[in-house]
Amino acid sequence: MKVLGLITEYNPFHNGHLYHLEKSKEVTGCDAVVCIMSGNFIQRGLPALVNKWARTEMALANHVDLVVELPVYYAVSSAEFFAFGAIKLLDSLGVVDSVCFGSECGEVKILSMVAKVLAEEPEAYKNFLGNFLRQGISFPAARSLALQNYFNKSNKNDSALIKLVVNQSNNILGIEYIKALYKLKSKIQPATIKRYKADYNSMKLYGSIASATAIRKILQDTKNDIVEMPLTEINKSPANNNFDDIIKMVVPSPSYEILDREFREGRGPVFTDSFESMLLSTIRKMNVSHLKNITDIGEGIENRIKKAAQNSGSFYDLLVKIKTKRYTLTRLQRILMHILLGLSKDSFNSFHSIGGPQYIRILGFSSKGKELLSKIKSSSLPLVTTPSDFLRTCSPCQKEMLEADILASDIYSLGYPSPSQRVGGQDFYQRILSI
Repeated sequence: MKVLGLITEYNPFHNGHLYHLEKSKEVTGCDAVVCIMSGNFIQRGLPALVNKWARTEMALANHVDLVVELPVYYAVSSAEFFAFGAIKLLDSLGVVDSVCFGSECGEVKILSMVAKVLAEEPEAYKNFLGNFLRQGISFPAARSLALQNYFNKSNKNDSALIKLVVNQSNNILGIEYIKALYKLKSKIQPATIKRYKADYNSMKLYGSIASATAIRKILQDTKNDIVEMPLTEINKSPANNNFDDIIKMVVPSPSYEILDREFREGRGPVFTDSFESMLLSTIRKMNVSHLKNITDIGEGIENRIKKAAQNSGSFYDLLVKIKTKRYTLTRLQRILMHILLGLSKDSFNSFHSIGGPQYIRILGFSSKGKELLSKIKSSSLPLVTTPSDFLRTCSPCQKEMLEADILASDIYSLGYPSPSQRVGGQDFYQRILSI
């Protein structure tokens, strides 16, 4: 059986995802699809629109065969660690032949060329990077400039092309996936599909295609009422359509039905503002030394965070007051989620020093996925199907990582619109989905 790996968030699963899934199957000639998916919080430092089980159901209903959760320490991390964690899981399964991802350039060759430099870190590149970082430039910008200068100096490629490639979000993730394959010496082969119509951050509607960002924006603007789609955010909107009709148009029907059920039952939509009071109270209770040990905090920004929390009344206010030239808004969003979830620097460093994710948490499978499970029982990492059983026998490190995932679910549930749905412990009683 030829197996394809996908790295996803499906927040939510929309027509663009369906296009990518079908095209990836076509390009790789696979027989089955395994997807590594973020849990209840995603890479850009935001809560998912609906919970991980609903999004797993969407994936399975749209013909993914096996869904594995990316642990929260890696799911809410920089592109480098997000990619490493996901690739490590795919590689550890021992059955995946290829990984296919979306990119703006659609060319594995050029992405691989950049990834090799990042994996090997030649001295000239490191010197450029160090110089730019010392100027107070943010790491993503400094790395982009260092790569442009390195390729320009070595005459390996046109610097203008490198500049374009390394400044586009999906290309960046693709480069990190390939870099992780290099570092792990994985036999998994990379493939890429040129991103179709809507970019990740696009707010435009292209017929039946819209980015997940645009879909979430529509829902956030209208979460308390059924109103017309805001024309300032989405162009070419059909006249007299309310947001319900628009969502139907841009997601597959199984996704729409699942979203509709989750919203009606009070388990969504979930947005960052659902947690802002909790986040502000958490920061106000923490001392600076405790903040300093939160993942990705450094260079004294813990002092800015502490001061800003005393003078902010919303998540957005907090972001604006913390913002510096060196820290991008996305990085700050992730840091604030790390604080909310209690993700410590010491723990993350410990996990990463021993190789990253420490188990394979199964969220759902199809009949074909069930066949795959029988083949991956001898995986280099233990399979987790029942968290309570695993916690009784696992190592301290595995226990700490899984408990962070469980706590993330408990905190996430507090963002549900319906108070009756905000109970904790859902990881213990939610069964693995099977379609």
